[in-house]
Amino acid sequence: MRTVIAGGHGQIALKLERLLAERGDRPAGIIRRPAQAEDLVAAGAEPLLLDLEAATAPELAALLTGADAVVFAAGAGPGSGADRKRSVDRDAAVLLADAAELAGVRRYLIVSSAGADAAAEYPADEVFETYLRAKGAADDAVRARTTLDWTVLRPGRLTNGPGTGLVRLAPGVGHGAVDRADVAAVLAALLHEPGTAGKTLELVAGDATVAEAVAAAAGRG
Repeated sequence: MRTVIAGGHGQIALKLERLLAERGDRPAGIIRRPAQAEDLVAAGAEPLLLDLEAATAPELAALLTGADAVVFAAGAGPGSGADRKRSVDRDAAVLLADAAELAGVRRYLIVSSAGADAAAEYPADEVFETYLRAKGAADDAVRARTTLDWTVLRPGRLTNGPGTGLVRLAPGVGHGAVDRADVAAVLAALLHEPGTAGKTLELVAGDATVAEAVAAAAGRG
């Protein structure tokens, strides 16, 4: 399977690329800076250079030729302002959906966030409110595409542990945290589970193995 990952140099993306390469898949990651390419190569991924905030859908679609799936794992990142939350977390996700349609790639996984909602209200932090709204709007735009076999993954609070391999994955899981390593492992499993298409799934640490959790989410558990 060839999977193209938007935000290819992110922490989750690099872990995902390594997992996919280890199982014999062909990951590729979209990056903005040439200096990031070395890290992708080390993870076993093909670096693809493109600025998602400046690219057109046809330009991005050209990089998706021959892909079996795409993963949106890009983000404006901590410290960025409201404008970049919209241009990356929302607009770039929609751009990837447009490009996937042009390239004929049906499978689309989007890494969203717990609490994502296009109408979210968080008066204590305007930028965080914008982030939740941007993520929610991106999810809505992707879920409206009948030409895509989409899965929306909404992890809880992200942590940087080594991963436990034990998660809770369901349409509603409540508040919680999850290691980025476990998010990557779930994404890798979702890519090979077509039964999760059309589902919005929340993810936190739990007591089911990744394989068990993904099978249950697909209705096979």
